[in-house]
Amino acid sequence: MKVESRNPFGVMDAPDPDGADVIDFARKIDWGVTADDPNGRAWCDPVEPGSKESIVGDWFGRWNGGVDATISGDSKEAWKQGRARIVEAGDRVYVLFDWNNGARRALIDARRDGPRKLRGRYINLGDPSITRPWAGLIVDDRRIDGHWTNGRLDFRR
Repeated sequence: MKVESRNPFGVMDAPDPDGADVIDFARKIDWGVTADDPNGRAWCDPVEPGSKESIVGDWFGRWNGGVDATISGDSKEAWKQGRARIVEAGDRVYVLFDWNNGARRALIDARRDGPRKLRGRYINLGDPSITRPWAGLIVDDRRIDGHWTNGRLDFRR
């Protein structure tokens, strides 16, 4: 269902993506990129890469740190994997992410914070009461390391 929105996907917008809690959360992230980072090793088959100068395009995504009640036996430690589409509009980056075979969807509305950092808010489109700050580091054109308040929300391609 298409709704009036500021994001290019026509889905519900994340509320207050530049809120003080988002800025505070992003400042607290330790962005040390190490070989043992959970997103350091490829965990998905490669997809067609976008331009080396851009993060726009198709990605795989995965998150942990919370339980998805629609997945039998799910735990906070389990990674929920899916697909994502990234679109840029000015200094904003929008990520539409689905998991559980497309049964669940979320939007990230983020602002660029320098050339490699992103900060914004996540909204679960199936349960809009679930919104959390999110921050990401663009490691390269095939990897974005992401954090949300309870765990990770990473992207690879």
